[in-house]
Amino acid sequence: MLALDAHQPDYCWFDWKNQALRPSYYFCQVHVELVILFFIVAFVYSSVGFGGGSSYLALLTLFGIDFLSLRAIALLCNITVVTGSVYIFWKNGIIRWKKIFPLIIASIPAAFVGGYISISERVFFIILGTTLLLASLVLFVQPHKTDSITALKTTRGTDSMMGGGIGFLSGLVGIGGGIFLSPLLHFIRWDRSLNIASTAAVYILVNSVAGFLGQSHQLDFQGINWTFVLSLILAVFVGGQLGVRIAIVKFDARKLKRITAILVFIVAIRILIKYLLQ
Repeated sequence: MLALDAHQPDYCWFDWKNQALRPSYYFCQVHVELVILFFIVAFVYSSVGFGGGSSYLALLTLFGIDFLSLRAIALLCNITVVTGSVYIFWKNGIIRWKKIFPLIIASIPAAFVGGYISISERVFFIILGTTLLLASLVLFVQPHKTDSITALKTTRGTDSMMGGGIGFLSGLVGIGGGIFLSPLLHFIRWDRSLNIASTAAVYILVNSVAGFLGQSHQLDFQGINWTFVLSLILAVFVGGQLGVRIAIVKFDARKLKRITAILVFIVAIRILIKYLLQ
């Protein structure tokens, strides 16, 4: 329970050869490699309106962070990244609030309930592994952009069901849900690509906040290693701000996203093998 147990030694680096955390007395309370990786993830994901929750979870799992802390840390980082994205989309008048409302009106309570539910470590990691596996495939395939003027019309009921279902899974696992919502919206030609990106950013933000609030009753806030958590939040804030701004000049993150997808896929397989065979 590294992030919640204040009595454990402060770990700073990951021994890739032996697949274990090692203590360091020079860079106390911070995973140096993890901070760098979180920065990269935020940079890449923010360029397409995502928060990076699925990759944060994969990295935290790889580094052996306690499962009760995984979701909260990933959601805090999500909130940090997409808040900047939502602001930029809003500032440029891209967000279509009336069209987004049916998606989030159901997802907010669903994400809260998903976050509130207490599940065992084994069940959590099986769900997480399955979610990461699906997320890696979605991230690798990357549906074509939707710039057609003739977008398909969906009913408010359909949008609410879609938003609520993904929202519940998001809260349960500890992600914002944009990585599932965005490809689905592209597939049904829900709107133009830029509008879908802004919709995903808003969706991730509200779900991450709701999911975190739902999980708050399970967290020991006094025992949180805030040096560790805040270092990750700072890393994703800087990476997210750079990613959003570079995206304005049409930075192509496609190759980096596919590399990330492969890494997430590997972590997902490792998690499923470990916990399904228990």
